[in-house]
Amino acid sequence: MLHSLGRPLAVLLAILTLAACEAPQPVGTRPAPVASVAAVVPPRLTAREAATNFISVAEAMEPRIEAECRARTHGTRDCDYRIMVDDRPDRSPNAFQTVDKSGHPVVAFNLALVAEARNADELAFVMGHEAAHHILGHLQSKSEDAAAGAMIMGVLAAASGADATQISHAQDIGATVGSRAYSKDYELQADRLGTIITWDAGYDPLNGAQFFARIPDPGDVFLGSHPANALRIDVVRATVAELRSGRI
Repeated sequence: MLHSLGRPLAVLLAILTLAACEAPQPVGTRPAPVASVAAVVPPRLTAREAATNFISVAEAMEPRIEAECRARTHGTRDCDYRIMVDDRPDRSPNAFQTVDKSGHPVVAFNLALVAEARNADELAFVMGHEAAHHILGHLQSKSEDAAAGAMIMGVLAAASGADATQISHAQDIGATVGSRAYSKDYELQADRLGTIITWDAGYDPLNGAQFFARIPDPGDVFLGSHPANALRIDVVRATVAELRSGRI
């Protein structure tokens, strides 16, 4: 179930059921960049620290995200974000962007990801990345890509003499292929804009990108949904270099 951060105490109590370890870094600071993103693995936070960290980052990031959304979409998109927690247990670390029944954009984290994040920068970076998908219109684009793929495969199947069942199956395949055709590009675009949002909110996106060093690397799989972790880190580094030089 998704819980709004309008109830921070409830969220805190839920996260306090997670396992605990070490202390967090201060919120909203930019530590010195590390030479290699995978060089240092920060210690895990205690459950209380993880909960407090998440609430603090969400409160700092939400206005920055909404401001970036308004500046880039000029009223063409709902920028009233909801940052929420998925409290379902036994899930792999995950965050995602969706919309609620009223059309408001939602950035959701599950408890496993909140527990896995080692500092405020990592949380801020993931939050900025997910928020960027809505700003950039990726949900709508992926839906259109899927529809186009389904139509093309359906037409080809019909032209080859397939029956209704075979055409439906072809459309399902086309929708899957279509939805993934530009998925990697969308992820890299969200990494770039997420880096900018994270930086503008006062966090260190390079430090935040250390999260990639601890998740499975999808590699360069054809029609995979996510690009290789090394490529994503390169995008973050290049974007930070532009930010430092004033080119952004």
